[in-house]
Amino acid sequence: MTANHATAPVVPLLDALDPEQRQVAEALRGPVRVLAGAGTGKTRAITHRIAHGVATGVYAPTEVLALSFTTRAAGEMRERLRVLGAGGVQARTFHSAALRQLRWFWPRVHGHELPELVESKLPILAKAARRQRVQADQATLRDLASEVEWAKVSNVTPESYARAAASHSREVSLQPDVVARVFASYEEVKREQGRMDMEDVLLLTAGLLDSDEAVAAQVRRQYKWFVVDEFQDVSPLQSALLDLWLGGRDEICVVGDPAQTIYSFAGADARHLRDFTTRFPGATSVELVRNYRSTPEVVECANKVLAGSPSQGVSMVAQRPSGPAPVFRPAADEVAEADAVAQRVQQLRSAGVPASQVAVLFRINAQSERFEDALAARGVPYVLRGARRFFERPEIRQAITLLRGAARSGTSTGSPSEDVPGVLSQMGHTSQPPEGRGEVRNRWESLQSLADLAAEFTAERPGAGLGDFVDHLDQRASEQHAPVADAVTLATIHAAKGLEWDAVFVAGMHDKMMPIAQARTSAEVEEERRLLYVALTRARDVLEVSWAAAREPGGRGRRGPSPFLAPVLGEAAQTSQGASQRTRRNRKALHCRECGGALSSPAEKKTGRCAGCPAAYDPAVFERLRAWRLERATADKVPAFVVFTDATLELLAEHAPHDEAGLLAIAGVGRKKLEQYGDDVLAVLAGEGP
Repeated sequence: MTANHATAPVVPLLDALDPEQRQVAEALRGPVRVLAGAGTGKTRAITHRIAHGVATGVYAPTEVLALSFTTRAAGEMRERLRVLGAGGVQARTFHSAALRQLRWFWPRVHGHELPELVESKLPILAKAARRQRVQADQATLRDLASEVEWAKVSNVTPESYARAAASHSREVSLQPDVVARVFASYEEVKREQGRMDMEDVLLLTAGLLDSDEAVAAQVRRQYKWFVVDEFQDVSPLQSALLDLWLGGRDEICVVGDPAQTIYSFAGADARHLRDFTTRFPGATSVELVRNYRSTPEVVECANKVLAGSPSQGVSMVAQRPSGPAPVFRPAADEVAEADAVAQRVQQLRSAGVPASQVAVLFRINAQSERFEDALAARGVPYVLRGARRFFERPEIRQAITLLRGAARSGTSTGSPSEDVPGVLSQMGHTSQPPEGRGEVRNRWESLQSLADLAAEFTAERPGAGLGDFVDHLDQRASEQHAPVADAVTLATIHAAKGLEWDAVFVAGMHDKMMPIAQARTSAEVEEERRLLYVALTRARDVLEVSWAAAREPGGRGRRGPSPFLAPVLGEAAQTSQGASQRTRRNRKALHCRECGGALSSPAEKKTGRCAGCPAAYDPAVFERLRAWRLERATADKVPAFVVFTDATLELLAEHAPHDEAGLLAIAGVGRKKLEQYGDDVLAVLAGEGP
């Protein structure tokens, strides 16, 4: 390994770094590659490297450009650099840096204003699809938007799309030639309207630098030192733009983890990180292996999932004290799985773990519904992550506009903690969450986050007014620094990348979901393995992984755990567990649950009970409960199992509780369901109602 170290004396700010982080911070010149395992302090290492370079005079702060992939990560870098005394350094996303340059140079080179940046591709794609006589609903338009984005960051034109899509095994609901036609029409409509999309920002900047030597020379004089975070996520287009910024120089430091490459479907290519030392033979290469985030038990679990696979990267070494062993929990069905997770979340909250430090992660958005229902039934607050950015949500924009108007009009009468709830009430917001889930719940959580933030702001700055709070919101919006709600996070694993929580539940990890059924090639399967690794490494202390044998209660439980879990479950344990599940299913299907005798008729097999064996509960009471449940589910416009599962109804019929305490003792009846259905259930059990 070749190292290029600064000759300036080491400053005290490096004293807090571990040996590998310090090696990164001291490698101030020449190409540098940092392979950083999850939770190993990569941001700490590269920000200290920049600050060290500024402090020793090697870098002028205005000549450094630090690049990341999210506004949140860029904002975090800026804040850390400010604290370290390097506040003049530019820390931006690729798009933000390119757009800033484009807005400056475009009018000077072309003599007219830059095209307008679109907020969404969908309206333009809808018009393009109509021109091509293609029927496209919202889901199809979203698929088309993803394909256009992938094509443009991969330097694929409409003319070459069909061939490239075939070679990259792209799957979309439309034929490749149809996608290509809509893609070409999209570009035409966009040009006619004088607009550009986010990919155009990179393309136009690259084109400007490539075609105008004066512009390129000015940019290269401005930026002489480059740092790129999450380099495994660089697309071919971003790599080309970075090369133009460098202009043949090699003063670049890249940091990333091939084991966290989970965006190949969007054009990311980890080869740029893996092959960095081939491109720059004299590069310094450092591995960060000390994991400061997770307990040894979590780290060992994550290491085992990748061990011996093509995705194996840096083998992490835990630095924290021992914690609880990860839990791997099978469930009979998805409803039971979600209820078990909700119960554990409730236990953690009772033990003092804040809801904001708990996350439930899953593979696809559609899996969230079960957990939303289960958490809501127990009165556990939750937020869905991965939708529109906080400060871009319509309700937040409207709220800030109203708050700004109130501040300017002088109608505010007290502190932000008093004024903000009053202003939000104009939008129909109250401090009590609405029933149910979906967009209504999401809107309430967004506005409540503003109210909570106002209370925190008032506590930190007692003399501040509403105008100060609005300024604070503007600053947070510019940095995409969204408030953290005191609620459990529900998110896909992709949306959880870069985040961490004290307790993480990785749910729905059955075969055909992890890896997802659409992953057919070996490369696609390996990306799924890396996705599970990312999910596991989000946990600091508590890690619980679950899966369900069947989708619906009473369904045939044929699903086993993800094959990626074999190294941590043990092959023998996994095999015996599968055999045990099959045996239990067969026993349930073929033997009476009361006397154990063989079942013969279809009716006996359906009820799981011999015709001559009495039920452990009163069938008449059970049927009355089922009739009530059907009426209630119909009135509430929800599936019947959302009210109560059959298993819960059987327990209610068997134990026939006569008061609220008795109801709460029944599995599946939490405080929330007691409030919603308690009076009705007690009435039915007492012989009233249906």
